[in-house]
Amino acid sequence: MSQAVDMADVTSSQDADAPLSHIKVLDLSRSLAGPWACQVFADFGADVIKCERPGVGDEARIWGPPFLNDADGNSTGDSVYFLTSNRGKRSITVNLSSPEGQKIIRALAADADVL
Repeated sequence: MSQAVDMADVTSSQDADAPLSHIKVLDLSRSLAGPWACQVFADFGADVIKCERPGVGDEARIWGPPFLNDADGNSTGDSVYFLTSNRGKRSITVNLSSPEGQKIIRALAADADVL
């Protein structure tokens, strides 16, 4: 049985009283262990910024099934694994091979507590 999921229910908002609410994490990980580890930081209130490749993102975006369904029961193509292991994170795309992208990552890393 498939059920539509409201993304507001999947992602958590940052809670100022959470134990890690004072921590900022820059997540450059992909696929398995890294996203799960950074998800735990987010679950405990850290501000996690996930960086992905432009155009393709994290490979886990297409892992499935299962895939998320929209309100009409149609697959959105969004991997449930990806959504659960990246809940509560902010997300940006950055081209790490370009000088501009490297400058962005350096600036984010300088402000982060965890890389």
